[in-house]
Amino acid sequence: MRSDGELLRAVTADGDRRAFEELYRRYAPWLTARMRTRCADAALVDDVVQETFLAVWRGTARWREDAAGADAAGWLWRIASRRLVDALRGAGARGRLRQALARLRHRDEASAEERVLAGVEHGDLAGALVRLSPELRAVLQATVVDGLTTREAAVLLGIPPGTVKTRAMRARRQLREALA
Repeated sequence: MRSDGELLRAVTADGDRRAFEELYRRYAPWLTARMRTRCADAALVDDVVQETFLAVWRGTARWREDAAGADAAGWLWRIASRRLVDALRGAGARGRLRQALARLRHRDEASAEERVLAGVEHGDLAGALVRLSPELRAVLQATVVDGLTTREAAVLLGIPPGTVKTRAMRARRQLREALA
């Protein structure tokens, strides 16, 4: 079994179709499941996942092992999350986004990201994260865990960019105080 780095080098450098198919089989189900925690529109998620892999195949998404830290999953997630934000910016996107976020906020099961954030075991970070309000955790999740820009997080969360910045500042301050 080839490593992620080997597959990506084969796809980007040589256009190796078999390497691309293996990469797709390895990551498409995971990426689809993770994207569905962000958007309840299954058709839109499927489109975003397809566009993500199409960008990899066509070379419009550039894999640089040194810059990406050889983390294929993180690299694919960044591509997909940005494509989701772009898709949600389209006509009627705000309404779809609000509906999706409302469904996510009112479900009983925690998302994978929420479980990871709550499960961090360095010092009292887990407790400090749990004590943050859901609004502050959502901003940290979008900007820190998902690596979105302030603008992208604002679109995803349906709030102004200034509010994202303010909430991020408040979250950092609360975490510093809790961990001091």
